[in-house]
Amino acid sequence: MDKTLSNHATDWREGRRLRAWELFQMGWRQKSIAEALGVTKGAVSLWVKRAKEGGVESLRHRKPPGAPSRLTPEQRARLPELLAQGPGSFGIRGENWRQFNVSYHSSCHSS
Repeated sequence: MDKTLSNHATDWREGRRLRAWELFQMGWRQKSIAEALGVTKGAVSLWVKRAKEGGVESLRHRKPPGAPSRLTPEQRARLPELLAQGPGSFGIRGENWRQFNVSYHSSCHSS
């Protein structure tokens, strides 16, 4: 069984970053790594820097952070109570409703 990091990547981009690090660790020059992987030398340089500063985990796939909340902290604090009441308690029919000038739908989840 192959124990290389790149063979256990969660997606192809992560695998490419991990393979670049593996090749660098094996003594390959960044230019050669870039040519072998079909990326720019700058990309390889960035990945190597990230791995040196943050460890190999810094090359792993990270979930995008998403859009910032458009609600104030006070509005966020009130939201669970308002959602629990449901749109009907505000005179709104159906499952779509608005509060704080931001749209919400029952199929949306908050974490």
